Amino acid sequence: MLKQYALIKAEHPDSILMYRLGDFYEMFFDDAVESSKILGITLTTRNRNDPNPVPLCGVPFHAVEPYIAKLVDAGKRVAICDQVEDPATAKGVVKREVTRLVTPGVILDATTLDAKRDNFLAAVEVKDDGYDLAVVDISTGRHEAGGCSSWGLLIEELTRCEPREILIPTSIPEGHRQELAIRFPAMLQTSWSDGVMAYLEQTQRGSIRHLQEVRPLGGGRTMRLDEVTKRNLELVTTLQGEERTGSLLGLLDRTKTAMGGRLLRSWILSPLLRHEEIAGRLDAVEALMGTPATLATLTESLAAVYDLERIASRVAMGTANARDCVALARSLEPVPAMKALLLDLRIQNAGLRIQDCGEDIRERITRTLVDDPPIGLRDGGIIRDGLSPELDELRKIAHHGKDVIAGIEAKEREATGISSLKVRFNKVFGYFLEVTHTHRDKVPHHYIRKQTLVGAERYITPELKEYEEKVLGAEEKMLALEYRLFCELRDEIATCVRRLQQTARVLAELDALASLAVIARDSGYVRPEVVDDMTLEIVEGRHPIVERMPMQERFVPNDVMIGDAEGRLMMITGPNMAGKSTVMRQVALICLMAQIGSYVPARRARIGLVDRIFTRIGAADALARGQSTFMVEMTEAAVILREATRRSLVIIDEIGRGTSTFDGLAIAWAVAEDLATRVKARTLFATHYHELTELADTLPAVHNFHIAVREEKGEIIFLRRLLPGSTPHSFGIHVAKLAGLPADVISRANHVLKELERGKPL
Repeated sequence: MLKQYALIKAEHPDSILMYRLGDFYEMFFDDAVESSKILGITLTTRNRNDPNPVPLCGVPFHAVEPYIAKLVDAGKRVAICDQVEDPATAKGVVKREVTRLVTPGVILDATTLDAKRDNFLAAVEVKDDGYDLAVVDISTGRHEAGGCSSWGLLIEELTRCEPREILIPTSIPEGHRQELAIRFPAMLQTSWSDGVMAYLEQTQRGSIRHLQEVRPLGGGRTMRLDEVTKRNLELVTTLQGEERTGSLLGLLDRTKTAMGGRLLRSWILSPLLRHEEIAGRLDAVEALMGTPATLATLTESLAAVYDLERIASRVAMGTANARDCVALARSLEPVPAMKALLLDLRIQNAGLRIQDCGEDIRERITRTLVDDPPIGLRDGGIIRDGLSPELDELRKIAHHGKDVIAGIEAKEREATGISSLKVRFNKVFGYFLEVTHTHRDKVPHHYIRKQTLVGAERYITPELKEYEEKVLGAEEKMLALEYRLFCELRDEIATCVRRLQQTARVLAELDALASLAVIARDSGYVRPEVVDDMTLEIVEGRHPIVERMPMQERFVPNDVMIGDAEGRLMMITGPNMAGKSTVMRQVALICLMAQIGSYVPARRARIGLVDRIFTRIGAADALARGQSTFMVEMTEAAVILREATRRSLVIIDEIGRGTSTFDGLAIAWAVAEDLATRVKARTLFATHYHELTELADTLPAVHNFHIAVREEKGEIIFLRRLLPGSTPHSFGIHVAKLAGLPADVISRANHVLKELERGKPL
């Protein structure tokens, strides 16, 4: 057996080999030592009396998936080695083969995957004119591919997809390899093949026919969002703690299904660029909001739907269990009613796009499987009585045989006078009679001794063995027949996978749209007007997340007008903590929400289509990459000036602070000037360099605004109101006082400030 293990392990030297041995998956040698530490399980030895005992550890085969997931999360590849012939008929060592390789990008187990997040495997190929990128989520069948003309575009696409595993060719430079390792918490694999399909065939060792038609990557159809913007706007996680709660996704996600949640996340990371698509989603949200009863019925029905996408994939790949199939049947039950409802409402043609795949499959599953089947497929108890006469007969024999064996125990007790006599069973001896040594002299001569224990003797009789053969034979046939009947059902369902995937996609879209309708209704959002000019007009705009935070003061809405007539660059001044960052972020979020098809937090919003959103806010997160604050500022500013267009939205919250005052002012001045005159992007530019407000005197595109404060008796009150014009003070010392600086330090700072303002030497 160990010789067989060694041969298989030699084929997978870079993987933890989980070797099926009876009811356990065993790991040996170094794999055992490493796995026992990761999994927190006991490390033992095989042949412990041997001079060189073999380290081993094991986990139960019926509960292996959580252990696989833990190894994968620890960065390990796992090779699953199964028995591929019947041990009862095998001659010598049972034949075994690796049936699948598990890596982060090819996980199928529902308990392991994040239900509301895609699990992409990405593959990169270097081309003469850039890069090719393919991404596949094997758990749903989603498949996208396309070209990226530059390394930067490749990084943006990977940022959008958030892959768990990236296959890279050996030709990628080491610097790029290191950048991928830093930017993405994914397993990097050096690919031996051009393309992702060969890798899937190697790892899955089975059907991957459920992969959907290849869709083009987002380029040209959806807004490009770089990592900096995704992070600064807290689109899917917060800046502090990387939490979902507190992000835009955490706010908007009222979905009832896992697949709807995944789709909404992808919408947020891929805002639309086509008017007709944006209008289609907005029309759907409006229709749902306009029919409250329909919205309530739809959300209630969706709550009964399981993860159809991932169940369909497991069915297609032959890994679905009986509980998956029962969940599939329950998910299909409300579909006909939803289809009829949607045909009347005509939302996104959803009613027409739902495939008629439900009733026949659902009836077949319900007729075949028990209501609450066990997880294991080879332990019996999954097929209903009455489905198969053959199965019913075997069950009768097995159950009746057990009754007979129980009767044998009573009969032998009476015949021998041994009241403690028991009929017992184990896998070594089968059924046997056990008698304590106290009654050994009462044992009849026709009993055949099988084993002597410390306190008892074990015997068999011809009668007991005859019934054992009937019972165990029936049980073995019964379990085999149940498994075969289930596999036939699963294969039948697999023929409908394409229709199931289509229905799942429509239900996911409805779930995401209903989520947007619910949040819009509950939060008082309005439908934005998305137009083709350079207008950006937001009346009484609000920050969707900040306005919901528990605060002592009420949230103050603000108006923002940017355009050719109003000026393309808003120069915003005001003290720290006054709300500059909130105003700028809310403008960016409102634009993004509008282009995913969401209503927005404002009284009115007219938004000229935005091709990209750029943000330059803070730099502390990049220090871990070995970059100084100033270098990060300059790198991000360079990207904005190089890639922003007239249709872009640019958010700059301070620039130039990481160097000397005059250097910083000069750089900030030049950047603002270039944005206003050459790039002509719609820009919100916050600064503490009050000299920059002078740009408005010479550049018609620059208009000054400030966040209002009121000073009373030496104290400042933040009014949170964005008003035209600049402010001559930063109120930095007041903010320092609020932060708790000692009174003598505040007093000294006031004195120094007055001296500097008078131009006197200190």
